[in-house]
Amino acid sequence: MDQFTLPPGEKWRQYELRALALRDFAGARPNAPLNPFTLARFANLLVVDFNRIEGLRPEVREHLLGPATEEWSGGACSRPLPDGSKLIILNPNHGRQRQHATLMEEICHVFLGHTPNRLSIAVTRSGNAAARDYEKADEESAYATGAAALVPFSSLRGFVLLGKTAGEIAKHFHVSRELVRYRLKVTRLWSLYKSAHPDELGTNPRRKRSSAQIVQD
Repeated sequence: MDQFTLPPGEKWRQYELRALALRDFAGARPNAPLNPFTLARFANLLVVDFNRIEGLRPEVREHLLGPATEEWSGGACSRPLPDGSKLIILNPNHGRQRQHATLMEEICHVFLGHTPNRLSIAVTRSGNAAARDYEKADEESAYATGAAALVPFSSLRGFVLLGKTAGEIAKHFHVSRELVRYRLKVTRLWSLYKSAHPDELGTNPRRKRSSAQIVQD
């Protein structure tokens, strides 16, 4: 592969290679958007509507969808189902674009063989949610690989050279502008992009808490 296929930096090249393997597995064309919901089926992951979850105490459900809704995006249950599939739950309050990033991160945790810590989400006396999830390095690897699968470097570079805006690129790949800006920065395309779009704010696309296993105590 040449310099236009992979981003600079050994770590980011490795993330990109894994992402390209995922896209190849899913049968996605080079410049086409990747549908993580389709890929989830290939990975034997079952995406379930949060509202269909039974057994959550009312105050826990209210807290997760109310005050704590920005503190979690989704996650996987700790044990597989009897047929071997794994249950994935997404935050229903988040838009489809954000759900795409969350689901891709969970898919990457599976494909990369990450072992999650047990997580509990519960309402404490102070009204907060207590949680644990994957190790920090695994979180970075899964998110970065998932983002690269959704917005591959080669296509992203091509769109930047064509003068496309982050919004136009996001619309093409069915992701958020924040994710596109994240990819522009980590692949070192940000300077090239800014030279074509000097009026855009250089916001720092820090994401919210990414993923979690939802297990009620």
